[in-house]
Amino acid sequence: MDHHSYTTEEVAKRLKVSKLTVYDLIKKGELPSYRVGRQMRVDASDLEQYITEMKTGKVQVVSSSMQVMNPLSKSDSCIISGQDLSLDMLTKHVESRLKASNMLRAYQGSLTSLIQMYQGKGDIVSLHLFDGDTGEYNIPYVKRILVGQPCIVMNLLSRTSGFYVQKGNPKQIKTWNDLCNPSIQFVNRERGSGIRVLVDEQLRINGISKTDICGYDWEESNHIGVASQVANGKADVGVGTEKVAQIVNVDFVPLIQERYDLVILKTEENMELIETVNSVLQSSEFQNELRAIGGYDISKTGQIIYETN
Repeated sequence: MDHHSYTTEEVAKRLKVSKLTVYDLIKKGELPSYRVGRQMRVDASDLEQYITEMKTGKVQVVSSSMQVMNPLSKSDSCIISGQDLSLDMLTKHVESRLKASNMLRAYQGSLTSLIQMYQGKGDIVSLHLFDGDTGEYNIPYVKRILVGQPCIVMNLLSRTSGFYVQKGNPKQIKTWNDLCNPSIQFVNRERGSGIRVLVDEQLRINGISKTDICGYDWEESNHIGVASQVANGKADVGVGTEKVAQIVNVDFVPLIQERYDLVILKTEENMELIETVNSVLQSSEFQNELRAIGGYDISKTGQIIYETN
């Protein structure tokens, strides 16, 4: 018997889908899984059976009459999407309070996650999406994308984003217009990420063409990836959070204070989840952990920023 198992990332690569799609298959009961510590695993035999059933059109989907409607039951899971370390901490706290829950982490960008939520995937989405027309974070995107979907938006924290530059900032990169210098090599974030939205909105409102930026199409999938390319001298500048600049050997030029919020759909099944998340955010234990990490503004943590009826 084959006892080999796969991580969710390996399953995603095998199926050529996103990790969030894998989590959704697990959540719906279409792909059997189990946990090893905090990691979800899928047996090789179960994955091969799923692939075979897909090819033959015999995938057995759990019928709605057999599903347990409480999304936090043992047969179901809760997906928390986003990349910040604070979300891993949040996952731990929510899981400790909802003993029957399986908390799954999806490391998707903000815009991608919000679109996935509209499509019915993801229970908690973290956002840091800048709107250049209003100068506001997140709410304009929630209103545009979650059309007809009642939801609640709670503040997780605020943090500073800016330029990662090499030590001493030898090319004196200070403004968005400096990126147009042909001698400056830029490294970008992937489409769908909050930082990519910030970059594109700043280019738009500053009248800068992406074709004028050397490296605009060079994409990294996370803050550390961007900062590391600057640190090793392959790039002169990238955009990310101040916290990562403290971890990687780069200097930081602050540009904007971004509000990092959580979005949860307001459904009857999610009421317990909403109450639990709000309780965790307002707890001294969780906030003290954020303070210990440093680099976060928690003055609005737990506040309800926006709510639909």
